[in-house]
Amino acid sequence: MSATPSGAWPVASKRVWPVEKRPRGAYWRDHARVLASTLSHLSRRFATTLWVWVMIGIALALPAALYLLESNLVRIAGEWRENPGFSVYFAPGVSMDQPRALVGRLESLAEIDGVWLTTPEDALAEFRGLTGVGEALALLDDNPLPASVRATVTADVSSARLSTLAEEAAGASGVDEVVVERSWLERLAAIRGVVGRLSWSLAGILGLGAILISSAAVRLAIEARLKEARVLTLVGAGGRYVRRPFLYLGAAYGLGGALIAAMSISALLILLEEPLVRLFGSYGRDLELTGFDPMFHLMLLASGAVLGILGAVVASVQRLRRLNTAS
Repeated sequence: MSATPSGAWPVASKRVWPVEKRPRGAYWRDHARVLASTLSHLSRRFATTLWVWVMIGIALALPAALYLLESNLVRIAGEWRENPGFSVYFAPGVSMDQPRALVGRLESLAEIDGVWLTTPEDALAEFRGLTGVGEALALLDDNPLPASVRATVTADVSSARLSTLAEEAAGASGVDEVVVERSWLERLAAIRGVVGRLSWSLAGILGLGAILISSAAVRLAIEARLKEARVLTLVGAGGRYVRRPFLYLGAAYGLGGALIAAMSISALLILLEEPLVRLFGSYGRDLELTGFDPMFHLMLLASGAVLGILGAVVASVQRLRRLNTAS
């Protein structure tokens, strides 16, 4: 080989084959082809696909439903603007002089913000309006409902002082029961904390389960297309190109499972609507469940897709790595 005019030997090119520029739109056509192949695979094995969707949907539905419950508990606790207080229930048949005496004594206290007296007749009328059983109550000789006194305290009253005021009211003549209204808010906060921790714990455990389900389903698809993957590897296809169909398949499994989870939560809300309306009505409030909105559905779909892709990555990396080693 002759030297160049400068005396240096020519350097051979590092590329043996010329690199051709891909046609415009080839990248998107490849993805469209893989998407069509994925849909064809799902339709040919619809029974298996539906089973995978249901399993992933169950894994997503439970933590998502608990998240909705926690968010609504937080909203209810935050919207409760009334001052805490207590309700005093007198024994049936007690003379109205005793409830009126308690009202006068409570109104003289500086910590008391407001006092309301409910006579047995008022209680009966309210009960008829809420339950619609006025005809049955008309058959009774005596009014079974007692008189009651409800008192609210100022915002600066501590829980200990509220309990003391309730105990003093319980010592009045003819009192049958005293209910401190702040206690249910404290229980609600405790329940909210339990539901929050439970939802995150189940989200981690069931999310791992969804990854394993997707991984097992994608592994079956890899075994069914093992010859194709081996040929692509032998002709020099890259790992991303070989794994792409299986990642699409994992995403499809996750999205289908998220749709199943959304439908399950919707059906659950329909079943619980009537008892929830009665529960909220007992506190004088309308049912206003929030959180089941388009953003929630988008987050659910994104979570399902991510979990499905992670399962596909686990399955494809493990199986195709052994394929490359064997080849």
